[in-house]
Amino acid sequence: MTKTCSDQAISKRSIPDRLGTPLRRLMGRWEVLLFGVAILIFIANSLASPYFLNIWNLSDATFNFTEKAMIAFAMALLVIAGEIDLSVAAIIAIASTAMGAAAQMGIGTPGLVAIGIGVGLACGVFNGALVAGLKLPSIVVTIGTMSLFRGISYLVLGDKAYGNYPESFAYFGQGYVLGPLSFELMLFFVVAAAIAILLHATNFGRQVFVIGNNPLAARFSGIPVERVKFILFVLTGLMSGIAAVCLTSRLGSTRPSIAQGWELEAVTMVVLGGVSILGGSGTIGGVVIAAFVMGLVTFGLGLLNVPGIVMSIFIGLLLIITIALPIIGRRMRDMRN
Repeated sequence: MTKTCSDQAISKRSIPDRLGTPLRRLMGRWEVLLFGVAILIFIANSLASPYFLNIWNLSDATFNFTEKAMIAFAMALLVIAGEIDLSVAAIIAIASTAMGAAAQMGIGTPGLVAIGIGVGLACGVFNGALVAGLKLPSIVVTIGTMSLFRGISYLVLGDKAYGNYPESFAYFGQGYVLGPLSFELMLFFVVAAAIAILLHATNFGRQVFVIGNNPLAARFSGIPVERVKFILFVLTGLMSGIAAVCLTSRLGSTRPSIAQGWELEAVTMVVLGGVSILGGSGTIGGVVIAAFVMGLVTFGLGLLNVPGIVMSIFIGLLLIITIALPIIGRRMRDMRN
C-alpha cells in the first residue's frame, strides 16, 4: 500500500523519541550511575576486609571526606558559575594558624571558632574582590593566594606546630551527636542540604547556572554577575574556615602543611559529582555521592594498608578520567551524527 502525500509529510515531520522511557532517562543520569559505583565499592570493601562493616569503623570512614566535601559543595557553585578557587587548602592552613596562635594566648573555644571562620571569610572576601572587583582570572588569582596564604603559615610557624587547644575544642572534629553519628557527619548533611536548596531552589541558584552558561547574556538579562561571583568566593572562604575548625579540632594541632593537596581532592569531588568543568551544569546531589565514593575508596585502601602515594595517584587518575570521559563521549556522538 502506497503512502499518501499527507502521510509522507507527517512522517517527514515526525521526530523520534530519543529520550526513551522515564526509567531509561533516570538510569542514564550521572548521579544514578555514580550511586551504583558507590554500592559496588561498598560491596568490594566489605569482601576485602572483615573490619569494614563495623559501624564504628564506617563512622570513622566519614572523617576521610566530610571536611573536604564541605569545601567541595561551595566549590561546586563556583565551578558551575565558570570560576574556580585553588586556594581553599591554603585558607585552611592560615585559618588554622590563626586559631593556633590564639589558643597559645589562652583564648577559649568560642573565640577560636570565631577566628577560624572569620579568617576563612576574610580570605574569601580577598579572593572575591580580586576576581569580581578587578575582573582578574580566578585561576591565576587563587594560585597566587594559595602561595600567599600557605606562605604566611610557614612564615609564622616554620618547622614548629601549635597545640594546647582547649579540651572542649576537640568536640567539633572528634565528638559524636548520637551513637556513631559524628558532629562532622551531621554538619556535612546540614551543609549539603543548605547549599542544595540555595543552588536548586532559589533565584540566586538560577543566576549561578545562567552565568556559567553565558556570562554575557547574564549581564544583558540584568543579573549582577560580579556580585554573584563575589558572594560565591565569600561562601567558599566561609566553608574553608569551617573545614579548618573541624580539621584542627580533629588533629588537635596546627602545622603549616595542614590540608596539603586538598584543593585537588575538592576539585575531584566536584568533577566526579557531574559538575561540568566548563560551567553551567551540575548538582549538589552528585557531589554528595562523589564524596562518599572517594571516602569509601580511600578508607578501603587504608584498611588494606595501601600507601598514601598510591591514593594520590588514584585521585589524580580519577580527576583526569572524569574530565576526559564527557569530552570523549561528546566527540563520539558528534562523529556518529
